[in-house]
Amino acid sequence: MTERPAQRTPNRQLAALIAEAGFSNAGLARRVDQLGLEHGLDLRYDKTSVTRWLRGQQPRGTTPALIAEVFTRRLGRRLTAQDLGLDACAPVYAGLEFAATPEEAVDIVSGLWRKDSGSHAELRKIAFTSAGLVVPSRDWLIGRADDKVARAEPPVRVPAQARPAARAVAPPSALAARRGAAAERGPGHRVSGGDIAALRSVGELFRTLDDAYGGGHARQALVRYLEHECEPMLRGTYGEQTGRRLFAAAADLTRLAGWTSYDIAAHGLAQRYFVQALRLAQAAGDRAYGAYVLVTMSRQAVYLGHGREAVQLARVAQQGAGSSAPPAVQALLHAAEARGHGVLGEVRACTAALARAERALEGARPGDEVPYWARFFDEAQLADEFGHCHRDLQQYRAAAQHAERSLQLRAPGYARSRLFCRVVLATARLGLGELDQACQLAAEAAAQAAEMRSVRAVEYVRDFERKLEPYRDAAPVRTYRDRTAAYV
Repeated sequence: MTERPAQRTPNRQLAALIAEAGFSNAGLARRVDQLGLEHGLDLRYDKTSVTRWLRGQQPRGTTPALIAEVFTRRLGRRLTAQDLGLDACAPVYAGLEFAATPEEAVDIVSGLWRKDSGSHAELRKIAFTSAGLVVPSRDWLIGRADDKVARAEPPVRVPAQARPAARAVAPPSALAARRGAAAERGPGHRVSGGDIAALRSVGELFRTLDDAYGGGHARQALVRYLEHECEPMLRGTYGEQTGRRLFAAAADLTRLAGWTSYDIAAHGLAQRYFVQALRLAQAAGDRAYGAYVLVTMSRQAVYLGHGREAVQLARVAQQGAGSSAPPAVQALLHAAEARGHGVLGEVRACTAALARAERALEGARPGDEVPYWARFFDEAQLADEFGHCHRDLQQYRAAAQHAERSLQLRAPGYARSRLFCRVVLATARLGLGELDQACQLAAEAAAQAAEMRSVRAVEYVRDFERKLEPYRDAAPVRTYRDRTAAYV
């Protein structure tokens, strides 16, 4: 005889929440489909789908997290898939959550690393959602510091009959075995200062590669490093001080994984990395670095045309960092706000934010202690910010002046930033009617973009080329297209 399939148990938790929320089955299905669209998913649920869920069928893939988010928004309290009687989905789909505890943050971000280090191309297709910016930034701003991040080594129980009568010196072979086990850095190993120094050095290495060659050059290697080296440390043992430093290093590498993902146009994935980096920074107790993560999120919003959200993120960062932040950090935060106003075409607000950034940087003094992550924000970077803002406001003469100054001051190692600034200068020259010079500058940028693995670099050039369309029959434009044909 063949076995009959097991009977499903009706989902009373989901039924109770549907009643509390006042949803009809069709209304819940419609909201799940709409939320799916925010995440770049084409879902086709209907009232029959909800009926099946109520009878005990488990929805697949991302859907449990989406259903939980629908109820969270409706009822005003955080609900998980398990609260609805549903199986939890892969941690990547919970990547927009601001975890309640450091332990939960480690679970979410390590799940993200593991998924991303494999051949999961669908992760890089997840859509960016501006709605996903609100809760994490709010929770970071109003959240309290974690009371405890230390992880104690679990006690090892030794049977009474195996206990030595007196303290004995372990033989050399046993000592070697212990050293070998420590070298594996498996879960439970004791994290040392050397481990954290290694994480910092790796961050500097990948930052240098990203600046010079684009985010796509070594992004996967960074993610695999996070999975195989950083996660075991986070699941190891450490005291409070070491733990804070470990979370700070993990936050930095996770932000960098998001930055490199953003550079290859994996915007939804990048957004998730940024949210998790923000949570790790809170576990580290580093408010200034959390503000820097928010600025990174603001820059992504600017790039995607979400100016209002960019301004809000920059202002949350300013409020969270406070007035005691170093001048370079203050300048960075105000410049980020200016970029958002520039995208929105808000001239007065943009000019005021740029003035605040300039005053802040003028307040810097030799010997000031500046966080390592803010040292890039110097006169060259400020001139770059001015150039971008004036370009967005179509103030082309000022844009050209600032872009030229930035290119004069910027170190060669910041190759991608120099490319962006060169395209800003080309756009300004075009706006001033200097077509020949504009095309020459853009051709140089196109040649550089061909040597990088950066979607943003390519998009900067493509955006300029779209502006050339009204002049397509002019000799400089034909020359430009001939020069750049091999780069397409």
